[in-house]
Amino acid sequence: MSGFWRAWFFIWCLSIGLFGVVLALGALPATDAPVRLVLALTHGPTEPLFDPPLRFSLGVMGGVSIGWAVMLHFVVQEAIRQGAAGRPLWNAISAGMITWFVIDSALSCATGYGLNVIPNIGLVGIYLVGLMRSGALKAAD
Repeated sequence: MSGFWRAWFFIWCLSIGLFGVVLALGALPATDAPVRLVLALTHGPTEPLFDPPLRFSLGVMGGVSIGWAVMLHFVVQEAIRQGAAGRPLWNAISAGMITWFVIDSALSCATGYGLNVIPNIGLVGIYLVGLMRSGALKAAD
C-alpha cells in the first residue's frame, strides 16, 4: 500500500481519537466547550444538562472512542503489513464500522440528534474510500 493510503488510514484513526478527546473533555466543566459546540451543531431537541451522569457518560464515551482509535490504528497497520492475507482484518474492521454506524445513527435519530448521522456518514465514507482505492482488498497474485 502506498504511503498516501497509509497516511489516509492514519488520519482516519486520528480523527476518531480526536473526537474521543472532545468527548472526554466534556467530563469536566473547565474543558467542556468543544463538546458543547458539537451538541449545539447537531441541534438536539433541548439544551443539554451537564449534570454528573452526562459528564460520566461523556468521559466513558471519550475513553472508549480513544481506545477504539488506538486499536484501529494497530489493526489497520497489521492488515496493511499482511497485504492480501490481511483481508480478515479488513472484514473485522468493516463489521465493527457497520455495527457502530447502525447503532449510533439510529440512536442519534431516536434521541433528536439526527444531524449526527452526517459526520457518521463522513467517517464511514473516508474509511470506504481508503478501503476501495488503496488496493487493500486486492487478491494475492
